[in-house]
Amino acid sequence: MVQGLDGNRSSILSMKPSRFDYYAPQSLDETLALLEKFASDARLLAGGQSLMPLMNMRLASPREIIDINKVASLDYIEEHDGYLCLGALTRHRTIERSALVAARCPLLSQAVAFVGHTQVRSRGTIGGSVAHADPAAEYPTVLATLDGMIVAQSVRGRRTIDWQHFFRGPYMVDLQPDEIVVEIRLRTPAQPATGVFSELSRRHGDFALVEAAVQLQIDGGGKCAAVQIGLGGVAGTPVRALAAEQYLHGRIADVACCGEAAALAAENLEPDDDVHGSADYRRRMASLRVARALAQAVERGAKLNPQ
Repeated sequence: MVQGLDGNRSSILSMKPSRFDYYAPQSLDETLALLEKFASDARLLAGGQSLMPLMNMRLASPREIIDINKVASLDYIEEHDGYLCLGALTRHRTIERSALVAARCPLLSQAVAFVGHTQVRSRGTIGGSVAHADPAAEYPTVLATLDGMIVAQSVRGRRTIDWQHFFRGPYMVDLQPDEIVVEIRLRTPAQPATGVFSELSRRHGDFALVEAAVQLQIDGGGKCAAVQIGLGGVAGTPVRALAAEQYLHGRIADVACCGEAAALAAENLEPDDDVHGSADYRRRMASLRVARALAQAVERGAKLNPQ
């Protein structure tokens, strides 16, 4: 408690975390053993971009911190069996600079540029962001758009979870207390495809108000051979715009079609009102962002498959 300037006593948030025990395992097996021992009392520390502010404000008070930054086996970007596979400890900045990501998953390559600022991208990790499950985060929207999967592991073994079942609500995921996210998998297109990520925020690096993600394949006749559309910031979990995808599939991708698809994408959204914008505003902005993303994807797709 402190004495306010007006003479009234008021409380302030502590900017120091509560006491905890610190562990720095060298391997994944050691990490899993610690998680089994401490379970729900422990929290994993990777980039710390979400955890440390929560601890400093006493919104999270774990008894044990397990720092996984020395678990080098969780830091990689590879392609296997039609999937781009990213280790959970892969930094945003590594993804941003990866030639493999740019070539095989241009949507992810674009989305990562919207993750915070350079300092955040240099420390934060894809696994930490996905496990945090912020409704305004970029990676969950990309996972929804690309039918992504999350690989979790404990001492009992590994399991693979599709994005629909992994994201349960705002900051809620299908992870047991003794499990860790070890890998993110994104399906890569069999044929050349364009990816566009469009985000609305007050300033670059701020939390998104609305996100639209599009992956599109245009055939030689100018028709949509395949299209995937995802939305973020408009619900407690990422959203797939299936009605818009079905409408576009097999159609000539012109301005009118893209506008109709954008309207369908926002039609059944039920975002919350908050200080940053009303539900109606978010619906309108979602439609606008999808229309813009589709237009850019069509333009780029036409260059990949000139008629």
